[in-house]
Amino acid sequence: MNNKKKDIRWTVSVALMAAIVVLLANTPLGMIQLPIIKATTVHIPVIIGAVLLGPLAGAILGATFGICSVVSNTMAPTLLSFAFSPFFASNAIDGVKSLWIAVGCRILIGVAAGWLWIFLKKIRVPSPVGLAITGFVGSMVNTICVMGSIYLLFAQQYAEAKQVEFAAVFGLVMTTVTASGIPEAIAAAVLVCAIGQALLTAMPRIMPEKKKQKKAEPAVQSEN
Repeated sequence: MNNKKKDIRWTVSVALMAAIVVLLANTPLGMIQLPIIKATTVHIPVIIGAVLLGPLAGAILGATFGICSVVSNTMAPTLLSFAFSPFFASNAIDGVKSLWIAVGCRILIGVAAGWLWIFLKKIRVPSPVGLAITGFVGSMVNTICVMGSIYLLFAQQYAEAKQVEFAAVFGLVMTTVTASGIPEAIAAAVLVCAIGQALLTAMPRIMPEKKKQKKAEPAVQSEN
């Protein structure tokens, strides 16, 4: 019974976090439209969900983020939408590549953040520090995986979209990683630390049943 309640609580929590992801993905706060690419803060609830609920939840939330990215780039295309939506792919292989960038890379955010948090807790890193590290790394996983995959899979199309020589693509990708990715990662570190710490503090108050049950069991046995 306790496991069933825990599973229901976990499922409801993931659903609520996914709703936040969808909400952010459909507002200017979550998906900021730039001339070439959409900058995002949607990865923040993905990271927080992975910390609170584990890597599996992080993967589900990352997939939700990725699906929202596909929809956004399909409905409101930019010059780089060919890398995020299979509907703009020139062939089936490019469609699979775009799904990897839009969805696969976002799943990695939650998986990496979830396991990193578990590791940091095992080596007893203080929660505020661990949350900040997890937020920063999770955000950089998003930027590096997405931009790295664009370079590896769509370098020629990227050069054509930017109207530059093929040889200049690597420099442009690195510029995006440093100029956009690092500020996003710093912001994620601050927000994940602040929001995550508040939620970690609140969780024992919201779910105190486990401790109460453990204390009650010996009393019941002694009566028998």
